[in-house]
Parts: sequence; C-alpha cells; structure tokens
Amino acid sequence: MNSRVTEAATVEKPVIGITIGDINGIGPEIIIKTLSDSRILNYCTPIIYSNAGLLNFYRKVADAKNFNPVTISTAAHIKHGQINVIQAWSEPIRINFGQELEESNLCSFKSIEFATADAKSGHLDAIVTAPIAKNSLNQEGLNFAGHTEYFAHYFGQSSSLMFMVSEDMRVGLVTGHIPIASVPEWITIERITDKLKMMNASLIQDFGIIRPKIAVLALNPHAGENGLIGNEEQTVISPAIEMLRNEEILAFGPFPADAFFARKLYNQYNGVLAMYHDQGLIPFKVLDQDRGVNYTAGLSIIRTSPDHGTGYDIAGQNIASETSFREALYLAIDIMRKRKSYLEMNENPLKRQIKREKERS
Repeated sequence: MNSRVTEAATVEKPVIGITIGDINGIGPEIIIKTLSDSRILNYCTPIIYSNAGLLNFYRKVADAKNFNPVTISTAAHIKHGQINVIQAWSEPIRINFGQELEESNLCSFKSIEFATADAKSGHLDAIVTAPIAKNSLNQEGLNFAGHTEYFAHYFGQSSSLMFMVSEDMRVGLVTGHIPIASVPEWITIERITDKLKMMNASLIQDFGIIRPKIAVLALNPHAGENGLIGNEEQTVISPAIEMLRNEEILAFGPFPADAFFARKLYNQYNGVLAMYHDQGLIPFKVLDQDRGVNYTAGLSIIRTSPDHGTGYDIAGQNIASETSFREALYLAIDIMRKRKSYLEMNENPLKRQIKREKERS
C-alpha cells in the first residue's frame, strides 16, 4: 500500500467518486485493477459512476475475480466497506476497443455529470477521473478543453491550476489546453500571479508545506538572453515574481527550462510553474515513471486523475498499468485529510499557537 496513506483503517473513510472515463479506452480496466485490491476499502469508500453491465464485462477482460461491486440507487444509499456503483446510464452499450465514438463520449460525460452533481451536493469528498477523449466535454452545448476547465466552470471558479504531482516534483501550468501559437498572448502578469497564488495556497493547505518555495520557468530559450530572443522574461515574468515576493510568496526565477530539469533543480523547490503544457509535462512524464497524478488545484472540490490518456492502442488487452490511477486515488485521500487538518488548525486558535511553538522549536 502507498506509504503516504498512513492512517489506520478505523479512521472515518472518505467517499471517493470515480468516473469511468472513455469506455473504449483503458479507464474501466485500470479502475477495476485498482479496486481489486481489497485493502483500498480500508482507506476509502469508492463510488463508480458507470453501468453494472459494463463493469461486469471489463471484470472478465481484466480477469478480476476480487472485484465485486454493489449497485446503489443514489449516493445517499452508499454501502461502506464495499465498492459502490451508480448507474450513470441504463441502456446497453457496445464496446469497441480503441475507438472514440459518439456514444462512448456520451457515456463519459454522463459519468462526469453524475459525479460532479453528487460532489456539489456534498455526498463526495473527492473525485478521481479516468481518462476521456476531449470531445466528451464538447457536446450537448458544452465547450470545455478538458476536465480541468469543466470542473472550474461547474464549481463557479474563474480559474484553476493544472498541477502535475509525483513523489519527485510538482509542476503547475500557466496555460493548459490551448494552441502553442496562442501561448505568448496568454502569458500575462495577472495570469502568472493568479497561478502562483493558487499553487502557493495548494502547497500549504493540500500538501502541508508551511513555507513553499516555487520555481518559475522562462518562456523563451535561455530565458530570453536579456531580450535577444524574447523579452517576456523582462516585461512579464520577472515583474510577476517580484510582485508576489513582496507579498511574501517565495517565488524564484525565471529559469531556462532545459537547464532547470537537466540539473535537477526541481529537487530544491516545492513546486514548479511552467508557462505552457508541454514545457512542464514532457519532463514531468519522463521523470515520474508512470507514478504521476494530475491534480486540479484551486477548486473547492478535490479532483485527481492519472497523468495519461485513454490508451486506445492497448485497450482490451489487459496490459494497462493501474499505477497512475492508484496514485491518483491515494493522492485524493491524502489531500482530503491534509486540507481538513489545515482548516481545523486555522479555525482553532489554540492549535495555531501549538503549531507556532513547534515550528520555533
């Protein structure tokens, strides 16, 4: 069992909603493999938003004899100590391994829709999402680039932070799912300071780091070479860093991205803020060895996901690794507990005083 989840099984267990992802991808397989380990139920009570027939089909694909869920009508009727399933759709759906289809996208969306509604009504402590095709959130009047944007909109927040988390590093993004040609116009002082504030707050309340140190990456090669190959570092990124350091947020940089990762400077910081998607995710995925988690910071709800996609090329072959999904589940539990502890500490003056005295000693 992951060492980060250390509390005893007797502690009240969080309720974790799990969305099924693309039913023609590896989502159902990695969910079933993860929950086939009965020890998971010592740490949480899962609710899968899917379809009992679909899960029974994938149970055979994954040869998961220990996967024995129970179907419940609503989250209010949850059965603790068991794997719960809520029917997000009732009609039978044909499985077409490795194919993105309109009906599979609709199933993905229905699963997300049910889970978010239950989270908003207070039935869930966190949501773990399996990978989807992006078109799942571009139908029925929807226009979202991915889970991150959907959850930010659904929970009424103007922005959120795509935060990639592993044992070795935490990488957040200023810009996410936008074309690379649009990145420079999105790099503004306001956006950088907004993301840095969210990252700093998340590192404190979600990860228990008292005084986080955050590295900020440059946009241009060699950090612009003093304006020779770009001036965003001088006109935008450095002023944003200086502004927040005046607010006692420990942000440093901007660092040339290639040298930063090559020299393993990420080991010296609690978080790294990258300017665009691939700048942060390529080194993260190379270094995380399938243990990474995509966390949406800055939301009232806790949402995590594995750091990979639908895996169409290996769907239905029973070879998909559940490691990243399992890590996403553990991280959701961990963040829920740390956030609860943080809120209790800050609501209780005596606890705050004790904490300060421990810090001094």
